[in-house]
Amino acid sequence: MLNILTKVFGSRNDRTLRRMRKTVAQINAMEPDLEKLSDDELKAKTEEFRARLEKGATVESLIPEAFAVVREASKRVFGMRHFDVQLLGGMVLNDRCIAEMRTGEGKTLTATLPAYVNALSGKGVHVVTVNDYLAQRDAENNRPLFEFLGMSVAVNMSGMPAPAKREAYAADITYGTNNEYGFDYLRDNMAFSPEERVQRKLHYALVDEVDSILIDEARTPLIISGPAEDSSEMYKQVNKIIPNLIRQEKEDSDTFQGEGHFSVDEKARQVNITERGLVLVEELLVKEGIMDEGESLYSPANIMLMHHVTAALRAHVLFARDVDYIVKDGEVIIVDEHTGRTMQGRRWSDGLHQAVEAKEGVDIQNENQTLASITFQNYFRLYEKLAGMTGTADTEAFEFSSIYKLDTVVVPTNRPMIRKDMPDLVYMTEAEKIQAIIEDIKERTVNGQPVLVGTISIEKSEVVSQELTKAGIKHNVLNAKFHASEADIVAQAGYPSTVTIATNMAGRGTDIMLGGSWQAEVAQLEAPTEEQIAQIKADWQVRHDAVLAAGGLHIVGTERHESRRIDNQLRGRSGRQGDAGSSRFYLSMEDALMRIFASDRVSGMMRKLGMKPGEAIEHPWVTKAIANAQRKVESRNFDIRKQLLEYDDVANDQRRAIYTQRNELLDVSDVSETIASIREDVFKATIDAHIPPQSLEEMWDIEGLQERLKNDFDLDLPIKEWLDKEPELHEETLRERILQSGIEVYQRKEEVVGTEMMRHFEKGVMLQTLDSLWKEHLAAMDYLRQGIHLRGYAQKDPKQEYKRESFSMFAAMLESLKYEVISTLCKVQVRMPEEVEAMEEQRREEAERLAQMQQLSHADDDTAAAESLAAQTGDRKVGRNDPCPCGSGKKYKQCHGRIA
Repeated sequence: MLNILTKVFGSRNDRTLRRMRKTVAQINAMEPDLEKLSDDELKAKTEEFRARLEKGATVESLIPEAFAVVREASKRVFGMRHFDVQLLGGMVLNDRCIAEMRTGEGKTLTATLPAYVNALSGKGVHVVTVNDYLAQRDAENNRPLFEFLGMSVAVNMSGMPAPAKREAYAADITYGTNNEYGFDYLRDNMAFSPEERVQRKLHYALVDEVDSILIDEARTPLIISGPAEDSSEMYKQVNKIIPNLIRQEKEDSDTFQGEGHFSVDEKARQVNITERGLVLVEELLVKEGIMDEGESLYSPANIMLMHHVTAALRAHVLFARDVDYIVKDGEVIIVDEHTGRTMQGRRWSDGLHQAVEAKEGVDIQNENQTLASITFQNYFRLYEKLAGMTGTADTEAFEFSSIYKLDTVVVPTNRPMIRKDMPDLVYMTEAEKIQAIIEDIKERTVNGQPVLVGTISIEKSEVVSQELTKAGIKHNVLNAKFHASEADIVAQAGYPSTVTIATNMAGRGTDIMLGGSWQAEVAQLEAPTEEQIAQIKADWQVRHDAVLAAGGLHIVGTERHESRRIDNQLRGRSGRQGDAGSSRFYLSMEDALMRIFASDRVSGMMRKLGMKPGEAIEHPWVTKAIANAQRKVESRNFDIRKQLLEYDDVANDQRRAIYTQRNELLDVSDVSETIASIREDVFKATIDAHIPPQSLEEMWDIEGLQERLKNDFDLDLPIKEWLDKEPELHEETLRERILQSGIEVYQRKEEVVGTEMMRHFEKGVMLQTLDSLWKEHLAAMDYLRQGIHLRGYAQKDPKQEYKRESFSMFAAMLESLKYEVISTLCKVQVRMPEEVEAMEEQRREEAERLAQMQQLSHADDDTAAAESLAAQTGDRKVGRNDPCPCGSGKKYKQCHGRIA
């Protein structure tokens, strides 16, 4: 029935495009009139559009004329006219949708249309790319067009100082990476003054390579963290015992004996210690002196030790060098599994990074504590308007729709696709597969055909590279280790007989032109003449025609990726704009995807077909089995991302509440009314704890109340004397007197220090306390999240339990916030400026004296003072909230405790 309706009315995609083609006809009809305008008249259109928006016109009503203006400006500035399909793409992007546009269809030029029309409101447009290189390249490429139309353009790069970032965000159109936008949002919500914030309200985000950012990276939250306590020695000690453990074979395998120490679940990327393993680990820990004899690894006291053992085991078994990470300059750097790029500055959490550092024998950096975090899913949903474009989105259309409420529209190509996609070839072993790949490459390059070889890891790219070198075939390798030369290598990958090996989608965003890039050749000349450029173009045309005659760019996939979409991205590098091209994937039964998800079925088929060593199987059944395996993985990954989002949504509600409260606090200069209200609540709760409302006097704990008021609020009140002198003193009157005493003491402090200084201090204390408690709350939420799945064993829904407990924790945190703010403000010692200066001078002299005593010539003064203070206090442990022994008047945790 559905098929009949689709045939009659067309698919939803067809209907959307049919509606938009009417607007394309309107845009084309305006072209002759706009061509007659002078440059100044065309530029003036921007101000005209802005004026119309101010008078109440909608962005949608401006589309036909605004798009026509951008196209005309592009013709004059670049000599490039937007194709009709690019106008369709621009409309899709303005409609809060995802535009699937094939590689080479000009996504960068298409993006200028919605970016311009959405920047007219003056609220800012964020164009989001996957790396700094593409952000800078696209900004520089499109800058002349936008500036011709009176729009400002800027790039938001990592490492830029705050004033430069603020300027970048103030531009009409800002280019940057998803990571940088997300981190800036988190940093803005950790700022201590409105001037420190850099972002404006999030208006319109246009995400390039949207599948990479909103799907591939959706499992990785953005985290800003600070160092936690040092436990590097423990990682080193635990690392020594892991090589003694033996992996247990699968229960259904021929070699299974049930004698292994740990089992591995490759699908879930988890390791589990067996009973035998637990006994051995405990023996080894006792032998190393890490654990006392007779203790259990599962006892509450050894929870952190168990955490170290699990992290070390995962580091050794599941994370491989040159696949998941590289070691460079004594540092472990993560490799992005989706792009093959190194992720400098990113670290795995839960102690995994430290365990990998211990395994590789490099310096172990401290574990980090989360200060602020957000997932890309929740960050991008903060924008009023979101859209994206990619060459491969249709396979993930359901996820875009269900999580981001974004429909996917497949935009037709400008010219028909003629690339030849050949069926997969499946071999029994990895070695046979590699040999077949080398033969295919040899055959293609002899005919002058360029070849792009796609691998899924650095390790695999180096294996193929070694085999090509043995066969005497020249080639370029493009992986995380050669990131700097990426764009140049990709630009020339279409040169006749050139062989390029690329890890995953390294080089994505740069077009491969058949015959190589003549622009790259021109760029190498210092001052090229017209004749030189003409000659380079003529030579390029000869090469271009030769490559087309040889069959265009040939794509070789060395194995199937977990996602069909990433395979399609690799294929999509060939056959751009109607060019000739071909592709073929080579697989073996030893590939990760085949081994984990499709082995039994395909192995059975191969046995039935009676395959001999070196032979390949090419059969529709096999192709179908592989497609099913990929669907299984995609479905599992979608479930993981959906689950992550469901848990993060709980944190997101709390995050929004805290950040809203924090921003309101930043934007006001006087919080005295809030402080007065909080003080009343805190004092009431404190009194209630010792004098229950409507209770008999015998139930009152007056001594406890006096002690609490003295210790927590520095209020020394003779409550017992009041009651002895005035036996008839009413409970309500007593409460009022205690509160009034607190207010009077506080007012006296304000008189000493001055109203302005007190208001500034109140705001600072509130911000610092809020940040400190939010940080502790995030850590508690992390712990809750890690163990919540165990509630399932008690027939409870882990998600509901997580929601319930996290809400209780959040409510408790808000109560703690009130209490700590009032406690800090009441206990703070107010001194006259001259007293403070005298104390500071005394502290500096003491610090210098201690530094000389310790002779710590290489340590800075603060570190020296901290170590000396530790020596001074002897065995007495200084509490985190105690006054610092240095005499600064600050709490120990906010002074030398931070360094110690």
